[in-house]
Amino acid sequence: MVVAPHEAMHRIFQEYPELFSRVSEVLGVTFTSPISTTLLPTDLTETQPVERRVDTLLRLETEDDEPLLLAIESQGEKDPRKPASWTYYAAYLLAKYRLQPMLLVVCQDRATAEWAARPVSFGPRQWPLLTLRPLVAGPHNMPVMTNPAEVRKDLPLATLAAITHAKHQDIGAILKAMTTVLQDQPDAVKNPVIEFISQGLGKLPAAAQWRTLVAVDLSFYKSPLFEEVRDEARTEGRTEGRTEGETQRAAEDILIVLTERGIDVPEDARERITGCSDPETLNRWLRRAVTASSAVEIFEAE
Repeated sequence: MVVAPHEAMHRIFQEYPELFSRVSEVLGVTFTSPISTTLLPTDLTETQPVERRVDTLLRLETEDDEPLLLAIESQGEKDPRKPASWTYYAAYLLAKYRLQPMLLVVCQDRATAEWAARPVSFGPRQWPLLTLRPLVAGPHNMPVMTNPAEVRKDLPLATLAAITHAKHQDIGAILKAMTTVLQDQPDAVKNPVIEFISQGLGKLPAAAQWRTLVAVDLSFYKSPLFEEVRDEARTEGRTEGRTEGETQRAAEDILIVLTERGIDVPEDARERITGCSDPETLNRWLRRAVTASSAVEIFEAE
């Protein structure tokens, strides 16, 4: 089953192909930055009824070297079947495109990342035929960027680093540095980063921190994009009978925004917010909570 963090960890390279050169430099391996990139089909299926797909496949053109085929895999947990599959991908790509393949594995879990980074040999013990040695990016080697100046120097790298450090003890400071930099960025730059990090955090505790920071620092809850997300959530909630859970989530978001902004929430206001069952009303209160000077102010127009 494909989940949001899985998608974010490889799709970010589709949006920022040059990111691979910076990631490889961080990992101690030098690859020349591409001058052009082609997104290739990810279907590696043979004529036999066995379907094999790599997460993202890019052809990177450089000025110095021959084109490079970059396969990117998001790995959420240890899987003893993967090394054989990755070796198959590399051999297939070499045979099909006649270009040198490279595999980058992106992880959020340190144990998984260290497992994925271990060289694996295939063949007899006396004479290994193949050795798989992927390049791995994860919480064990990606930079922890809590300084906005560092984030500003390389926003794509900082975005991937934030995703890989989703469980880090300093994730709050990491995310705060991101929204600080995004405040003065145009929507074309800001919105993809918001989406990638939102997907990358998935259902981890840091996701609530990210929603709050985006709401307070970037006024995301007042944007058309937020309205679209809310509309989709309401539709999904009605379709699957989860309207009650949706309203609870909205009420929690209001309280989180007010608390993050340092606004005191009296008990009667808290009860009114948590006791409201109308999604439209909660949505209005949530937008007002971003700019209100007091908790009571969010109810004034009612």
